[in-house]
Amino acid sequence: MNEAENPVAIAEPAAAASPPPASPPPTSPPRCHVAAWFVAIALLGAVGYLFWRTWTLEAEQQRLAQTDIQQVDAQIAALARGAEQARRDAETLRARLDDAGKVNQSLREQLLGLSERARLVEDAIANLADKRLTGHDAMLLDEAELLLALGGERFALFRDPAATIAAYRLADTTLSAIDDPAFSTVRQSINAEIDGLSNLGGADVAATAAALAALRADAAQLPPARRDAATATSGEESRWWHVFGNLVRVRTGADAAAAAQRHDAALARQLYVLDLRDAEAAMLARDPSRYGAAIAEAQAELKLDFDAGAEPVKSAQAALERLGKVELAPPAPPQLGAALRELRNLRATHALRQARPAAASPPEDRQ
Repeated sequence: MNEAENPVAIAEPAAAASPPPASPPPTSPPRCHVAAWFVAIALLGAVGYLFWRTWTLEAEQQRLAQTDIQQVDAQIAALARGAEQARRDAETLRARLDDAGKVNQSLREQLLGLSERARLVEDAIANLADKRLTGHDAMLLDEAELLLALGGERFALFRDPAATIAAYRLADTTLSAIDDPAFSTVRQSINAEIDGLSNLGGADVAATAAALAALRADAAQLPPARRDAATATSGEESRWWHVFGNLVRVRTGADAAAAAQRHDAALARQLYVLDLRDAEAAMLARDPSRYGAAIAEAQAELKLDFDAGAEPVKSAQAALERLGKVELAPPAPPQLGAALRELRNLRATHALRQARPAAASPPEDRQ
């Protein structure tokens, strides 16, 4: 406190030094005392406010800390529940793994049992294969061998892959009815030969025959070749030759045949049709040289005896050009005949196996 606010403290030393004067009469307290009281009250209020504010902040901090502690406790409890659930899941997975191991063990044992059974079945099949063929199987083998031989000869004679494939498929169907599994390799060889024959680029017999028949049917629509202007003019100038020339014509050798071929349209059409029929016969016989010669003859007939500028003649020439490029006799595949040879070898092997036990068995005692 300053000197103005505490006059009593200042006056005390002076009073101690000199005798106190006579006390004045009591008067009203000075204004400085009132101000001091107000300042003291204000300080007390400030101290109280500070105390209240501190207490409020501490309470808020305690409340926040309590909330944080509760949240942490809840998180810890959730983590504990998650850890417990994870432990239970791990135990469940461990139990499932144990069950799967037991199932795998049982499956392994069953597989070993099936392997043993399969081995026994293979032994039984091998024992059955060593036995004699029945009469039914022998008949089926004869039929299959005949079909394979027919198919091979059909291709060798006529180069007809379709007929050969049909015979081979019949042979495969016949072999499928045989109980002996030793002949399954023959069926595999038959399927390989069928694949090789299917890949050959031979001609389509039906389509080629239909094209040749269409050309024969269109032969009546082909216009004949036109005579040149010099021949027409000479005929007009000599009317007597025109009259008597139709009655008597004397020609010799190739000139007579060429003139008849050039001027007789009906004969030319017949020759053209005959060439087409010859080409069809050569196609059915798979004779490439004869087929090509017949097509060439037909083209020569069209060029010599018919109007080359007419649309039907051009269309016929184009069709003959396409037919002349047809491959009638495709080369034989390298594996053709392998199935027949394998079948005959297997039958010979079975015959030897049957002959050995018969020779090894002792003869019966004659009584």
